[in-house]
Amino acid sequence: MNKIAFITGATAGIGEACAIKLAKNGFDLIISGRRQEKLLQLEEKLISENQCKVHSLALDVRNQNEVNSKIESLPKQWKNIDLLVNNAGLAVGVSALQDGITDDWERMIDTNIKGLLYITRAISPLMISRKQGHIINITSIAGKEVYPGGNVYCATKHAADALTKGMRIDMLPHNIKVSSIAPGMVETEFSIVRFKGDEKKADQVYDGFIPLGAEDIAETLYFIASRPAHVNINDVLIMPTAQASARDVNKQ
Repeated sequence: MNKIAFITGATAGIGEACAIKLAKNGFDLIISGRRQEKLLQLEEKLISENQCKVHSLALDVRNQNEVNSKIESLPKQWKNIDLLVNNAGLAVGVSALQDGITDDWERMIDTNIKGLLYITRAISPLMISRKQGHIINITSIAGKEVYPGGNVYCATKHAADALTKGMRIDMLPHNIKVSSIAPGMVETEFSIVRFKGDEKKADQVYDGFIPLGAEDIAETLYFIASRPAHVNINDVLIMPTAQASARDVNKQ
């Protein structure tokens, strides 16, 4: 029987790349996200290209009631979740704190912190009941360093980093691994969301150097997930060769 992975934010970018990588390596998948049409397109692709089973779950991680009801309603065979990938997250805006837009703040806090908590709170008891499982949180270099224009986003990712450490302690007696991957600059929809659809500004972020791709993070995730039972990779900080810190990028 294949292992089951549950991936949040699977409709694009890192989440989609992780789904593809895991499917190619023998996982069955629960893919979740807000965009039902994209979920179904990904489901069709995964099934047609791999010998795997896929269950799509349209949900918004910010809505605790929806999260709980959707996970509770999973068919019994899909509740044996071996790997949880907490990938859903976003940055919105680059305003200084004194000019900040509270709606932007709330979107980031609700998704990056509360969404991670809601999903983990719903799924971890299923792992605990089986005394096995692995939780991998996609955090960020923004959870290690703060940079101009990052204020609240960086705060949410620092929180995600701290929550990962707390989870590791809480899950220790239950034989559940907890890991994090903290990417630097990855070219996905991330900057388009941050700049609220301004593709020109988003493209400029990656001009003059080769950023990471979503597939690079998926490769790293699979490496972490495929270690022997006695090995846990606690934390990986992964950046493009051209990036030395959150602020320092060698653009040609």
